[in-house]
Amino acid sequence: MSNQAVLHICLSKGWGGLEMYPIRTGGQFKEKGWKVFGLCLKGSRVAQGMREQGIETYEVESKLAAITQLYRIHRWLQQNSISLIHCHKSGDLVVAALLDTLSSYRIIFTEHMGVTRPKKDVYHRWVYRHVDKVLSISEATKKRNLKALPVPAEKIQRLWLGTEIRPAIEDIELVAQIKKELGIPTDAIVIGTVGRINHAKGQKELLDAFIALAKLRPQQPLHLLIVGGLQADQGSDIELVAKLQATIEQSGLPHQIHLTGFRKDTDNMLAVMNIVAILSHNEAFGLTVIEAMAAEKLILGASCGAVPEILGENYPFTANPLEVSDIQHQLNKMTVKPNKFKQLAQDLKARAIFHFSTEIHNDSLEKIYKGS
Repeated sequence: MSNQAVLHICLSKGWGGLEMYPIRTGGQFKEKGWKVFGLCLKGSRVAQGMREQGIETYEVESKLAAITQLYRIHRWLQQNSISLIHCHKSGDLVVAALLDTLSSYRIIFTEHMGVTRPKKDVYHRWVYRHVDKVLSISEATKKRNLKALPVPAEKIQRLWLGTEIRPAIEDIELVAQIKKELGIPTDAIVIGTVGRINHAKGQKELLDAFIALAKLRPQQPLHLLIVGGLQADQGSDIELVAKLQATIEQSGLPHQIHLTGFRKDTDNMLAVMNIVAILSHNEAFGLTVIEAMAAEKLILGASCGAVPEILGENYPFTANPLEVSDIQHQLNKMTVKPNKFKQLAQDLKARAIFHFSTEIHNDSLEKIYKGS
């Protein structure tokens, strides 16, 4: 059995890309022969997901409970020969730092969000003194982290996230079946977006731009597909959901706009889209971007945050995610003859394979784990 072991700390009640990452990565590292453990909250989606991946968990009621049980957690780590800790939320670092005062742990912190304000006070200087490596998930977040965190530049490293690159769904009959299930005509030009419904994800601006475009070109079979949970426990902003539903009702285009709710079959949803819009206001990375690239889709990306660096230099279709008119203008160009841009979509897939595969990410992460 491998003597390589890692503890993932993720004391989050939420559910999104950050929470999915240690579950997915932990499962993949188990397949590589690592022993993987998790410290998480009882009853959380993280705890459930880790158990489903066969990851042994130590579950606590709260972060305070983790601190009060510090010696017990430390003994559990020693019993399992764990000296490597990987944290995923800045608030959880205090637990790792306190553990580091009991013994010498190697602490890795993946900064998933991008720091927005300086953290150089006495408390944060103490916490980050225990961190051996900060992993920034994009160049955009690395720049913020270099500016905001009390960590030497040599301890901050960019590590792009990765995803499984699967063959794009090209079965015409299957795509037609999925469209039928969603109430979308076979000949529709589908603009879509996938993600947690939240103001920062840009669904409202996309919806407004689509309504304007559809009214400008009423003869074209344009449809909008918004994929994302509609409930609070699915991470969505229910007030925004209600606002989207009201806007759709008032638009006069209810049969052209589809709110699917939460879906696990992301590949199927991407398969019916001609254009994938990723218009987050300040995306730290965006796994959906590389999933859409891997699915060989034409993408309208936000012109800010990490999205432009993922799409690559000189990618032609980005828009200010706060400017509805800019989004509409770009969609107008993209939907006149969407098949015209097939080569561009193929180039995006090639870029995803080269830079953003799970294998490339995990190989790089394993080297970091080993300190090489």
